[in-house]
Amino acid sequence: MTYIVNENCIKCKHTDCVEVCPVDCFYEGENMLVIHPDECIDCGVCEPECPVDAIQPDTEGGIEKWLEINRDYSEKWPNITGKKDAPADAEKYDGMANKFAEHFSAKPGEGD
Repeated sequence: MTYIVNENCIKCKHTDCVEVCPVDCFYEGENMLVIHPDECIDCGVCEPECPVDAIQPDTEGGIEKWLEINRDYSEKWPNITGKKDAPADAEKYDGMANKFAEHFSAKPGEGD
């Protein structure tokens, strides 16, 4: 089992989870984070740190798409190991529907 980052991270991109990860398995896109599933050790410390509930175990149903997105983009985006400020308008996007279709960016973030 591993953890994945889901659609609710898009445009919210809080990095509280990154700060507590003992194996530095988070990768940064322009407007969201992903977890490398082969690096995640399933410790679960990141899940309760996310203020927008964007992290979940891969054992939950219906997340196959997100497991693939996490795997794919963790190979393309830079590693992030420290906390950064969330976007100024993050609250506006928390819980918004259709974020992947309307707001996802495949561009990499800055990383560390």
